[in-house]
This record gives sequence, C-alpha cells and structure tokens, in this order.
Amino acid sequence: MKVYLCIGVMTLVTYLIRVIPLTVFHKKIENRYIRSFLYYVPYTCLTAMTFPAILYATKSMASALAGVAAAVAFAFRGKSLVTVAAAACLAVFVTELVL
Repeated sequence: MKVYLCIGVMTLVTYLIRVIPLTVFHKKIENRYIRSFLYYVPYTCLTAMTFPAILYATKSMASALAGVAAAVAFAFRGKSLVTVAAAACLAVFVTELVL
C-alpha cells in the first residue's frame, strides 16, 4: 500500500509541474531574461543528470576526467557528436591501458 501511495504522490507532483505553467501563463513571455533562462533549463538538467554518471562510469577518476577533457576539447572545436564520443572513448581506453 505504501508503494502505491509513493507512486501516486510522484505522479501528482510530476503532473502538477507540467500543468501549472500551462494554466498560469496564458500569453507569451516577453521578458528577454526569463526567456533566456527558460531556454537553457533543459541543457542544465541534462548536464546535472549526466555528468555524475560520466565520472563514475570508469575504473578510475583519472580516466573519466581524460574522457571529459577530450570530449570538451573536440566539442569546442565544433566536431560532430560521433567524433566527440569516439575521442572520449579513445581517451578513456588509452588512459585505462596506461594506468
């Protein structure tokens, strides 16, 4: 019974988070700062969920940081997603071999 109560509460909270903005804000948001903030929210949430998993996905923190560094370096150079992922994997692989 307790499990069903927890699932029900989580469902309600998730539903309210999605419905309240739709019912409260009827017109387009004109404030440029709020629009800028809302534009970056999905990227921030995705980063907050993904980054800790990246750090603990390998045997050592050093290889994880090497992979992150390689991914960031290739991403800032404007490389494709496949190239960035391959470079990060290769950096982790080489670092694990050395360690």
